[in-house]
Amino acid sequence: MKILMFGRGTIATQYAWALENAGNTVEFYVRSGRAAQYGPTVKLDIRDGRVNPKGEPVRVEWPVLLREDLNKNHDYALIILSVNHNQVASAVSFLSPRVGGATVLIFNNFWVDPQTAIAPIPLDKVVWGFPGGGGGLDTDGTLIGGFTKSVTFGTFGTNLTQRELVVRKLFKDANFSISEIKDFRSWLWMHFILDAGLSSQAIKAGSFAKLMDSPKQLKEAVLNVREMIPVLKARGAKLGFGAKLGFENMALIHLPVGLISAGLHKVVFSDDSLLRYIMEKATAQHAGNVALGLYPRDVLAEARKLGVPVPRLEAIEALFKE
Repeated sequence: MKILMFGRGTIATQYAWALENAGNTVEFYVRSGRAAQYGPTVKLDIRDGRVNPKGEPVRVEWPVLLREDLNKNHDYALIILSVNHNQVASAVSFLSPRVGGATVLIFNNFWVDPQTAIAPIPLDKVVWGFPGGGGGLDTDGTLIGGFTKSVTFGTFGTNLTQRELVVRKLFKDANFSISEIKDFRSWLWMHFILDAGLSSQAIKAGSFAKLMDSPKQLKEAVLNVREMIPVLKARGAKLGFGAKLGFENMALIHLPVGLISAGLHKVVFSDDSLLRYIMEKATAQHAGNVALGLYPRDVLAEARKLGVPVPRLEAIEALFKE
């Protein structure tokens, strides 16, 4: 398959490498002037979770093809969009008249309604997914990070289309496993408040490393997330028993806080876990309370708009306020 990655961010680059190594042709669209800035290769120092749950080390200088133009008559079968949630609107504005006949995989976090956010890209050309990776850049420009074996795909209660089946097969053929979510809107919003809950507590703890090292701090982070759940309910998210959000989110909503925090400390963020490594590398690039506060700020603004009390979040607002 011929694939275009929209941008050359850390997530897009790692999945591009994996998909090209599975036999696909992968290119990158970058803004004018960026091709010369980036250069013809990418230095990767990443951990590949498809081979080893703790991540198989990969160190390679990978040649890439960057392009600064895109018209609707291109021959890409798939365009993958993975940008920061506050960059979606500008990316969609550029991409929508240039989609052509391609399928568009939206590989992104969202705090607004996702289907509304990506209009005017035709919904019948869209596939919804979420990566299991992350990272950042070292001082010399080396991409440091990793990705897990699992990739999440979702629908909005509809049957899978041919485009959705093809993209799922693409990832399976690249040795990824697939997690399916039937209520992807609620899942995305739940994932967003998880990020907000962890980020806000990392700010209070002093760093993500201090957060992940402390069962007490992780318990506080879970309480942060629990406080934000009424915001999702006020938006219409379906979070009760029987909700189609996946086991991890249902556990986060319904299991005792102490049990969840112990699991996060001993398993998810253990010293040798791949997710801890990814989190450390991703947050190192976004050091500083203002950067880490991006998700908490958005949740706090929505809570105030809806009249939902979030006293824990308000108590530390001064630490992450722009």
